[in-house]
Amino acid sequence: MEPADPEVAAYIARWRPSSLSPQAAAFARAVIGQVAPEGRERAKNLLWAAGKLADYAIPLGLEPVPEVVLHPSTAERFTRRAPGLSGVARRTLRTNLRFIGRRVVPQLYPADMPLPREHAKEPYSPAEIARYLALADAQPTPARRMRASGLVCLGAGAGLIRADLRAVHGTDVTCRSGGVIAQVRGARPRAVPVLARYHDRLLAAAASAGTGLICGGTDPGRRNITTPLIRSLAGEAGLPRLDTSRLRATWLADVADLLGLATFMHAAGITCSQRLGDLLAGLEPAAEADAVRLLGAARPS
Repeated sequence: MEPADPEVAAYIARWRPSSLSPQAAAFARAVIGQVAPEGRERAKNLLWAAGKLADYAIPLGLEPVPEVVLHPSTAERFTRRAPGLSGVARRTLRTNLRFIGRRVVPQLYPADMPLPREHAKEPYSPAEIARYLALADAQPTPARRMRASGLVCLGAGAGLIRADLRAVHGTDVTCRSGGVIAQVRGARPRAVPVLARYHDRLLAAAASAGTGLICGGTDPGRRNITTPLIRSLAGEAGLPRLDTSRLRATWLADVADLLGLATFMHAAGITCSQRLGDLLAGLEPAAEADAVRLLGAARPS
């Protein structure tokens, strides 16, 4: 197949870099001629990728034909071992070789099957949170009222879920650093500043629990500790069943709004959370008092 642009075809035909063996350059010209790249710059990048791969494969005794050199196992081994490349260059090289392979030897590159992705739960609206708290206030006993209120506040106010949520004792909620802190123990110990609008309710629930668990029970390892509380908060018509994952999503959305995260990501042109993870790997979290101020969790005066 000839490239649609005669100028690109002519460039490919005369491409003979001194850094590659003649045989590797010939292989690259042959396969990129089949790819029909759009534009000279794109052709140059693909020629370089194919030529480098062939220059690696041919001295190993591999036959210089597309079915062998462009085989996924050969290309993957080369991109992992190619010396002198930065991480970005290595990823670009792999992407270009896969692009070439899928067009020249598509039988070796079956289409990727989409993998299921778990989407974030929908946050609760402020009105829904208010209705859950009203249901908590309507519980038949003071202890049940405090436990139900504490469940909502730890989820929507501090983002706690699962074992972290079940294991919080009353003494783990304290006033310090200018705000209210929920101390999380277990696999990922941390101090979480509680959002300001949940301070009074959570402090009351913590005082009621004392040294016991805020959400009730005596063994935080029991997985059904929160189940009776969730059932008790499902009595109002039209209100969805309480979901602790959605409580956490509510906290995440509120904190993201406080931090201006959407504005930052839009300005930076970032859409992938993996990039944020890469950036955060080299940063240190702020001190507790700074975290309290940053999250807008200071105690109201």
